[in-house]
Amino acid sequence: MKAEFLPGNRITLLETGSAYFPALLEAIDAATDEIYLETYIFEDDGTGRLVAAALSRAANRGVKVRVLVDGFGAREFPAKLMPALEASDVKVLVYRKKISPLTLRRQRLRRLHRKLVVVDARLAFVGGINIIDDAHAPGQPPRYDYAVRVEGPLIAPIHASVHQLWKLVAWANFRRRLRVLVHAPVIADPRGNMRAAFLVRDNLRHRRDIEEAYLEAIKAARKEIFLANAYFLPGIRFRHALMHAAQRGVRVTILLQGRMEYLLQHYASQALFDALLGAGIRIFEYHLSFLHAKVAVIDGQWATVGSSNIDPFSLLLAREANVVVSDEAFAAELRASLETAVVGGARELKREDWQRKPWLHRLASWTAYGLVRLMIGIAGYGGKH
Repeated sequence: MKAEFLPGNRITLLETGSAYFPALLEAIDAATDEIYLETYIFEDDGTGRLVAAALSRAANRGVKVRVLVDGFGAREFPAKLMPALEASDVKVLVYRKKISPLTLRRQRLRRLHRKLVVVDARLAFVGGINIIDDAHAPGQPPRYDYAVRVEGPLIAPIHASVHQLWKLVAWANFRRRLRVLVHAPVIADPRGNMRAAFLVRDNLRHRRDIEEAYLEAIKAARKEIFLANAYFLPGIRFRHALMHAAQRGVRVTILLQGRMEYLLQHYASQALFDALLGAGIRIFEYHLSFLHAKVAVIDGQWATVGSSNIDPFSLLLAREANVVVSDEAFAAELRASLETAVVGGARELKREDWQRKPWLHRLASWTAYGLVRLMIGIAGYGGKH
């Protein structure tokens, strides 16, 4: 489905948790009617406890608070944070409670990966930042990630999406008392001058909306494509679109995670490097901290911030949500932030460096790539993706 851009929005870029969490806590503490919060991870750490306490305070003053977490990503949440929240009358649902990690059934791989918050049906947060401390260890630079604060007409589709998913999960879990019959009136009048679209990936009518929006923008690019992605394992169509762009003279830059977080994904991504570098695409690996971003800027006008990685798990299986902004000032701000990350914390990978890697390293990369493709095939997805 083609992205529907709505005018009149105010979209504020939030870089890392140091900007995101203060803005989120301020919005929760100012809430008067309702809060929807969806997250993949809701950790029992300093940040998680701060957010949980703010949600409890809101519920105690009469705000209707609904929290939806993923059963795998937030697998410790039901035992650690959920009891206190429910004691404060926060309504909590778990999306697909964790099952055996050994199964490759679709139900196991289909996760709630969205990070969405809607406050009083007038303000929303969309991005890639989970409810978790910003640093893996004390003194370490923060996890590099983004979110946006949204006001204006785009609130209407965002609110409709969180409301609909809550109803769906309540029905699937036989939690009739948690179904929402009445919600706050949506306040979606103009707040700024930005055109923006809200995109989701689900398993119904929006299976490829995020991927298609990327492909459309990449194919239309004339000057520059700048992608930053934590887990980058694009399918054939996406790879070819990037390579064709580079071959017609578009500057294509990809900023990727340089530190090893998940071994299989780390090595699988590297299997694509030789072909991408050979097409003239520049690849940088971020090492200063963990890169968790899922953003892009194209031709200084089109920009996206969200939860969707460019890999088969995000593009084919998980529930994701991205905001796409058509605005020169916003695109310039995001691009400048990415350039700062490249200059201050990344190293460029040259093709000759990659080709000099030991053959065992390259074998490990292709083996990891094959295993990921096998997992997706067993789950029932294949084709040219």
